[in-house]
Amino acid sequence: MAARHEQIAEELRRAIRREEYPVGARLPAETELAAQYGVSRGTVRQAVAALTAEGLIGSRQGARRVVLADHRSQSFGELRSFAQWAQAMGRTATGHVVRQEYRPATAEDAARLQLDQGVPLLNVLRVRGLDGEPVLIERTVYADWISPTVEAISPECASVTQRLYEDTGLVFAHGEHVIDAVAAGSRDAALLGLRRTSPLLRVRRVTTTHDGRPVEWSDDRYRPDAVSFTVHNSIANNALVRTTAG
Repeated sequence: MAARHEQIAEELRRAIRREEYPVGARLPAETELAAQYGVSRGTVRQAVAALTAEGLIGSRQGARRVVLADHRSQSFGELRSFAQWAQAMGRTATGHVVRQEYRPATAEDAARLQLDQGVPLLNVLRVRGLDGEPVLIERTVYADWISPTVEAISPECASVTQRLYEDTGLVFAHGEHVIDAVAAGSRDAALLGLRRTSPLLRVRRVTTTHDGRPVEWSDDRYRPDAVSFTVHNSIANNALVRTTAG
């Protein structure tokens, strides 16, 4: 059975989705929520922390929390792995390798990973899930210098990012993301349990080390009801660039 704070977090998620607390509205104070659910304020804080990590709510110091979105959000400002993001929400991440093989680097692989065309690279097709429900397909190509290490990782490993850090000290420090929408082909539809041509949120990303050395590039396709992405901009740091699709 889920912990009490996880149950409360899920009830609040549902209330937000039902627009009992619409975007822009304030959540009740901690004392009110504690009385409503018959728990301590500490338990309420744990539940609220999960919703904050998802991007559903936000707050300023000393102010009540405000609903920011009605779907859980994945922040790519933190560049956390899928498993780490799921853990922050109190969810269980799963990962299953559908296919894993070496292929010669294509012109696109060579350009994105800054290596020679034709070099053998590990290509991995992986399905990710939340609490057992498939929500994401990853098609990842790893640079030649890290491919053997990734190949040795169990196909059922929930977090390749964490495992690489534990085994080699590798840190994914920087990333570039291009986000658009695509229609699900037959393979993707079958893997995600959707109808063919259903819309998918596609994120093409390249991740690098602290010194800018490319580690991987991936074509990730999410069920649109699974996540949203939030970009935080300011006058001092405008990380969002709008371009035409292509």
